[in-house]
This record gives sequence, C-alpha cells and structure tokens, in this order.
Amino acid sequence: MKRRTALLALPPLALPLLGALPGLSLAQHYPDKPIRLVVPYAPGGTTDIMARTLQEPLSKALGQPVIVDDKAGAAGAIGTAQVAHAAADGYTLIFGNNGPSAIVPLTQKDVGYDPIKDFAPVSLVSVGPLVLVIHPSVPASSVKELIAWAKVQPNGVEYATAGAGSLGHLATELFGKEADLKLIHVPYKGQAPTTMAVLNGEAKVLLTTSSDTQDAAVKAGKLKLLGVSSAKPSPLMPGAPTIGDSLAGYAVDVWFGILAPAGTPAPAIAKLNAAIREVLADPELQKKFVGYGCIATASTPQAFAAMIAAEVPKWKSVVETAKISAQ
Repeated sequence: MKRRTALLALPPLALPLLGALPGLSLAQHYPDKPIRLVVPYAPGGTTDIMARTLQEPLSKALGQPVIVDDKAGAAGAIGTAQVAHAAADGYTLIFGNNGPSAIVPLTQKDVGYDPIKDFAPVSLVSVGPLVLVIHPSVPASSVKELIAWAKVQPNGVEYATAGAGSLGHLATELFGKEADLKLIHVPYKGQAPTTMAVLNGEAKVLLTTSSDTQDAAVKAGKLKLLGVSSAKPSPLMPGAPTIGDSLAGYAVDVWFGILAPAGTPAPAIAKLNAAIREVLADPELQKKFVGYGCIATASTPQAFAAMIAAEVPKWKSVVETAKISAQ
C-alpha cells in the first residue's frame, strides 16, 4: 500500500520513466553471464564452422563467453524449437539459416515454432549464392539455352538435390516454375552425392552451394557452370552470370544469421547487433568466410526481419505448388 501511495504521489511525467528503468538497466549490464549460441546441426558442418569462427571474436566484443551448442535433429528444427521456447533474455540465441528459420516449418508438421512470430532477428552473418551446374552432355552453355533445351524434352529433365525439402530442392522447383519446365526430382542424402550424380550423368542439373569437388569438376570440364542464383553477380564466382539475367526476377540467397527468442529486450538485441557488426568487419574473418562459400554480411535487426518475412511466403508458395514435404 505504501508503494502504491508513493507512486501516486509522483509527477505524471515520472511514471513512464519508471517503465523504462528495466530496459535502461539491461542496456547497462547486458551481458553479465555467458551466452549460448545454438547451432541446429551436427558438429563439423558449415553452420557449425561459421559459428565457431565467430565464437572467440564475439566473446571479446561482448565481454562474456559465447558457448557454441550443437543441437542437431529434424533438419534443424529441434535446436531451433529449443531456442524459440528459451527465456527471452538475450542469453540463448540460434545460428539459423534458410532451412530451419524459413523452410522447415513449411515442409514438416508440428515443428514447435513459428519462423516469424517466435523469433527476434538480430543480424545477418553471411550470404552466398547457389550455383547452377549441368552435365556436359546437355547442349547448353547458358541458362537461356538450358531453358530452351529443357522445354523440348518430352520426358522432362532430372535434377539432383540434397534431399526433399532442402533449399536446393525448393530453389530448383522455383526455377522450373518460373521457366515453365517439366523437372524430375532425384533426391540424395547430402550435397556430395548430388555432385557425383551429375558428374555420372544420373541427373542432368544441379542447383546447390559451391564445393571444392564441384569447383574442380568445372575447371576440368566435367561439369558446366551456367550461373549463380543471387540477384547480383557474386564475387565468389567471378564471371558467372546470374540466373536472373535469363529468368527475370529469379533470385535466391543462402543466408546465415543470428536470432533470439521473440520478446528479447531491444537493448540486448542492439548490443548483440553492434558486436556482430564489429566482428564481421574484420578483414581476416571475412577471408575465412569466403573459404566457406559465403560473404560476411551484417544487417540491422529490422532488415533481417523483413527478409525472413518475405522469404517465408515465397517458399510457402513453392511448397504448396510442388506438393513438397520432408521425407
């Protein structure tokens, strides 16, 4: 009762300031304990390697240890769901990408989270293109020629992917939809088998992230590189045209970024964003990311949120049209 009486005695202008005090306190003291960065995949993959590359410099920038915690399963959905339901205090984060942060909830039932409503995006970390390669037997030297050839194949054209519901699967279906092609999906378990499938002629087309094996095959003339999926030419693939040059409006990026549970206080998001920007500005770290097939790229939380909000309905349309579900 005494506290209520004291509050009523305060000037009206002082009351809003009281509501701001928790945020001001957090801005001053956050972080004051270790931060857990969940990677929703097994150790050793690209996502895990990127997270561990950020670990030490991000710890220094924030003044607290950043602990990388691999929580694999269900194509990234298990670790992502854990973060969605964690305390919204800035101490549990997810190192997400297109898959669990946009696509998986569209292809799997009951993943336990909403990709837009349950997260507060912090910042992009990196972006990169998918690479379109074909078997040398295909009589095409450009995306335009590939589309023209594919249109006259009575039985359709086989394309390889790393699995049903993967980004490569959806991106190729989007390509076929926009080019009005009959494509036949041939799923494999992982990226390496897809490259071998096209090298062996089991499939004719592959749209996937770059790899050393693939790059070597292109240089040796065993695969033909036709283009990249990004909206603009990529410095990772010098001289390669964009698919959009031949198929207007087509653009797909592979992206990685850090998100917090929805409701995480704005001061915590701001401090995390500033630290990520500082870390990603380091030239040596940028070189490492190029080796991972991506360009280190920070963003504002608002821009990252807008990107995800646009990407989810885009892939939802593809999933529904092609009747895609994870298997």
